Amino acid sequence: MKDINLNNTILENSISSICNKNNINNDETQDPAITSSTHHNDETQDPAITSSTHHNDETQQDLKNQHEQDQFKILFLQNQIQELEKKIILNKLRSQAEIDNIKKRSILDMEKTYKFSLEKIMVELLPIIDTLERAIILEKNNCSSKIIEGITLTLKLFIKTISKFGITIINETNVPFDPLKHQAMSIIHSNNIQENYVIEIMQKGYMLHGRLLRPAMVSIVQKK
Repeated sequence: MKDINLNNTILENSISSICNKNNINNDETQDPAITSSTHHNDETQDPAITSSTHHNDETQQDLKNQHEQDQFKILFLQNQIQELEKKIILNKLRSQAEIDNIKKRSILDMEKTYKFSLEKIMVELLPIIDTLERAIILEKNNCSSKIIEGITLTLKLFIKTISKFGITIINETNVPFDPLKHQAMSIIHSNNIQENYVIEIMQKGYMLHGRLLRPAMVSIVQKK
């Protein structure tokens, strides 16, 4: 029995010794593994976090750049719109000005047409006036006063009537010679009257609304 107990004691001591060795081995083998795993995790996780942060920074910068580009495009388009609006307004003003000019020209043309529509008729009537005036001068001593009076009244009424249609008479003397209104028929030499002045009306001239129908035939003065 003592031998059996002794053997059991030795066996238990051996088992205990083996277990202790196993525990020591487990501690020695596990700690480096855990440490290595933890260190590995630290090494593998830190670059990932850093990469993600860097990626987010790049994304935000890209968004910021894109926003700035969009704002620039918006400003550019707004400027183009403003320029187009200005051009449209200018084109409208020009078109309106052209329309107004056309209207004005049309009105002037109509007025001119109305004013000078009687030009040919008036030109044809001028010889009748000349005849009546000559008749008064020539027959003044040969005809009775009533006939002369009748011719004179007829002439006055005739001139008054055509004056209503814009006829004016060129019949002034002692005025400067105007080649636009006068036609020199003779020259009178004199030092007593200013040179190139009209001294005599040989035949009256006529104008219609400022347009010459017939120049006055005149005598002008020249120095001796």
